[in-house]
Amino acid sequence: MSKKKSSSNSNGIVYSTDPDFRPEEAPAPEETLLPKQQRLKVRLDTKHRSGKAVTLIEGFSGQTGDLEDLGRKLKTYCGTGGSVKDGEIIVQGDQRDKITQWLVKNGYAATKRI
Repeated sequence: MSKKKSSSNSNGIVYSTDPDFRPEEAPAPEETLLPKQQRLKVRLDTKHRSGKAVTLIEGFSGQTGDLEDLGRKLKTYCGTGGSVKDGEIIVQGDQRDKITQWLVKNGYAATKRI
């Protein structure tokens, strides 16, 4: 059997008796700041990862597409895997020095936390 596709307008409301009802609109996407205005924090994390170290980049403010693009560039530069989740860039391994150097070279205000 095939699954029914939900329409993009569907937000769970089927019918309302309120004549003044208006469905909620999605918030406007946040504007991405320039690299020199970004305050990024680079830190090492091992919690909930079976003892394996990952480098976290936090503090990016902007659209998710720009965050994913920055994550892709950092992972390519370091030659490792990783992901972008919950507004953080996760890069496998202890790459703090490499990432901080790349960010500063490309105009970001980055601080390395121990």
